[in-house]
Amino acid sequence: MPMERMSMRRVRDCMRLKNAGISTREIARRVGVASSTVRLTLRRCEAAGIAWPLDVDLTDAVLEQRLFANCGTKHGHRRHEEPDWAAMHREMKRKHVTLSILWEEYIERDPGGYRYSRFCDLYLEWEARLPVTMRQTHAAGERLFVDYAGDGVPVVIDRLTGEIDMAQIFVAVLGASSFTFARASWTQTLHDWIDAHVHAFEAIGGVPSLLVPDNTKTAVIKACLYDPLVNRTYAEMAAHYDTAILPARPRRPRDKAKVEHAVLIVERWLLGRLRHWTFYSLAEVNAAISELLKHLNEERSIRRLGATRRQLLEEIDRPALKSLPAELYEFCEWRLRRVGIDYHVEVDAHYYSVPYRFARAEVDVRLTARTVEIFLKGERIAAHLRMSGNRKHTTVAEHMPSSHLDDRPHPRRRSPDRTGHGGAVQTDPRTAPASGTGLSRVSRHRPARSSLWRRTS
Repeated sequence: MPMERMSMRRVRDCMRLKNAGISTREIARRVGVASSTVRLTLRRCEAAGIAWPLDVDLTDAVLEQRLFANCGTKHGHRRHEEPDWAAMHREMKRKHVTLSILWEEYIERDPGGYRYSRFCDLYLEWEARLPVTMRQTHAAGERLFVDYAGDGVPVVIDRLTGEIDMAQIFVAVLGASSFTFARASWTQTLHDWIDAHVHAFEAIGGVPSLLVPDNTKTAVIKACLYDPLVNRTYAEMAAHYDTAILPARPRRPRDKAKVEHAVLIVERWLLGRLRHWTFYSLAEVNAAISELLKHLNEERSIRRLGATRRQLLEEIDRPALKSLPAELYEFCEWRLRRVGIDYHVEVDAHYYSVPYRFARAEVDVRLTARTVEIFLKGERIAAHLRMSGNRKHTTVAEHMPSSHLDDRPHPRRRSPDRTGHGGAVQTDPRTAPASGTGLSRVSRHRPARSSLWRRTS
């Protein structure tokens, strides 16, 4: 290892004391360095033509440059060819890759190469020339970073065949206290994404000012450096909890370095301990994760702070968090649809009516578990109970034009038989027209009685 250079303050002291006639041994004792170092420093000053007293304008940087102008330059070439440090640095960003693994692969390719200690020194020397990273300061209760872990938890979904499905792990971490939350779900779809946020708010016991996701399609429809387009359902959930969404910049993982580190902790602290467990349901996975998170947040102290994450949450984040809303959030989904010429909108293989004057209009449909609401330019124009996808129609009489009210089909009509006669019309007293015209029209199309009624003895 090369010797560390002596500070320029000590160099000035050596020159001043030598000019005063003090011996080299005494100078070394007063300055606090070895006698050989003093002699080497004085020889450098003599070779550089520097004498005491020094010029007032001579700064430490200029003095060091003049004393060590010829240092650091190596004549000839190194004994070993250096590895591709840029490629090594890219490999270090991969999961589970260490310098020890890279050195072993390097030695296999070049058995006469650098030993491990020198290999590490050269890599760290090269890495020190990379651009620095700005340290982020997290205000209390300000940001909640959210993401999914790269690895999942295997769950046996069929005990007979042993079929396995991977449960996805949602991770959320508060910026100031590093309080960590995790929850398993089957997918990373919008419903599971929103449900995980709701449980995270309940686990924290409050709502932060900002949510910081990455640019996953579940959260951000269109990523942009200046004006990202956030999913409407996600934005509505944030509005319900009185918070805002600030996606990380595209291809800038350091914007959410907090959750990246939390994901690493979850993968090592949780998934590493669950690798020998066998789960048969998602509830079992979440129960195991809850127990491990309790130990991580409430019992394991952060080494450099000397406090647990739960303690930091109560002391730092809790006073700044917003309270939870009184009403629970009801999941809804927004879809863009166009009204047909029959003034119905198709949603999940079912057709819902709107006022006929909005035919061919482009509308927004809001879906909940029980209702279907249709909006045009922010105004609700229709609302229905949600039906199953049976390719049928749900029509409100008020949505129909007056000309269609007289000609609308009766609720139950038998299809024509093979003889060409029409089927019988069975009217519902709740919807059948009361006028004589309607009844006469029904009686004219009724077949002979012998084909409809069977005589009873």
